[in-house]
Amino acid sequence: MADLSAPDDMRAAMEAFFHAYKAFTDKPDEMLAKRGLARVHHRILFFVARYPGLSVKDLLGALGVTKQAINMPLRQLLEMDLVQSVAAHHDKRVKQLSLTTEGRKLEETLHREQLKLLQTAFDLTGKPATAGWMAVNHSLAAHTRLGAQEPQGKA
Repeated sequence: MADLSAPDDMRAAMEAFFHAYKAFTDKPDEMLAKRGLARVHHRILFFVARYPGLSVKDLLGALGVTKQAINMPLRQLLEMDLVQSVAAHHDKRVKQLSLTTEGRKLEETLHREQLKLLQTAFDLTGKPATAGWMAVNHSLAAHTRLGAQEPQGKA
């Protein structure tokens, strides 16, 4: 096992993480680019698929970005009829997001590519490694503004 207190081992861990993230995002990035979209669009599609009815405010929180930063990519997804926005029943000022049929197809295609990669890695390394990987990722996520909390969904 690597001694991550040793500078070389820590750099090796970071290098593995960078390469893993590149492998995880390469194919989806390529698929998105064919549509004139980028990784930020994928993130929006992912969270809207994960939490149907997600408010724009909760999307901002999930992504850890400002309204200004998300305005253009979200507008593009709306204009491309991949995402739809409807006023919430409880408050017409709240916009709830969901995927259109075409948006769902795209998100599922992107999801399938990443799922195959993760499933292969999990199958190769086994349950203890998978549990460790989940623990490391949850720990890393706790350092973001969102932390480990989930968006409120339909609020």
